Amino acid sequence: MASLGSSSLVDTFQLYDLRVEVICPPGERILCGAKEGDHFILEGEMLHLPPGQAFSIYSLSAVLPLLAAKQRITHPNDWMSTDAEVACPDPNCKSKLRISRTGVRTFSHAEVTVVPLIPQGYSQTSAGSALAEA
Repeated sequence: MASLGSSSLVDTFQLYDLRVEVICPPGERILCGAKEGDHFILEGEMLHLPPGQAFSIYSLSAVLPLLAAKQRITHPNDWMSTDAEVACPDPNCKSKLRISRTGVRTFSHAEVTVVPLIPQGYSQTSAGSALAEA
């Protein structure tokens, strides 16, 4: 761990890249405009669609709240580690969206925010003490 006076504080963290893919049961009518295999990729905060492919905003709204959590390292027993399929938000549509972790990407804190890092152990309320009080 770096000392308080050290200028070499390590500021990197890792996130999973994600692939969100449409899964359609054979023979079922799909109402959200999706086709089997439609997908998007999430790399950091950037969402990428293949050229010429669209994605329903309603389907996107079903997975969007989960994506930041799925990008983070979680305990193997956490449901966020094991559960990967999300139902289409239309109750009459049988499609699902499968969220897969596809790789790991390393980011620099200084490159994604202007808020400076405080060396661990020197903040007013450390994460450990905040959790202990909860």
